[in-house]
Amino acid sequence: MVTAYFLLPLDGLGPRLPLLSWLLFGLALGLIALLLLQQVVQVLMSAPGARPGLVIPPLMCLSILVFATAYQALAQDPGQVDGIATRLDALYFTLVTLATIGYGDITPHGQAARLVAVLQILYSFIFLTAAATALSRSLRDTVSHRESPQRPK
Repeated sequence: MVTAYFLLPLDGLGPRLPLLSWLLFGLALGLIALLLLQQVVQVLMSAPGARPGLVIPPLMCLSILVFATAYQALAQDPGQVDGIATRLDALYFTLVTLATIGYGDITPHGQAARLVAVLQILYSFIFLTAAATALSRSLRDTVSHRESPQRPK
């Protein structure tokens, strides 16, 4: 996924095609959110055959790359985001925002960039936190199940 992020020709997105850019951004985040919620529900319901360890991490990574792509697209519009010149800069800013570090070297100035930053923060609080919690619960249950001896009935 990271290789695709760096190699896909996404430079046409942004101010040249704003409607398409926002539509793809919203659809991608919505689809990822639905898939993450599906995994969370499967963990909470202890659904047989659920494989959150195989599904949740790639979805979390994909959501990070979607936000990085959005920041890269916004950076093509002067005055939106200061400090993003490359895709690595956009990925760096996404991870710094996700980790709530905020070094201040890259800052969203435009209203669209600030909206994406707010959406990323909310998305992280709601979907990524729920997914990470479900994943850790699933792993904890798996480990405790393996450690506890099976009692004959």
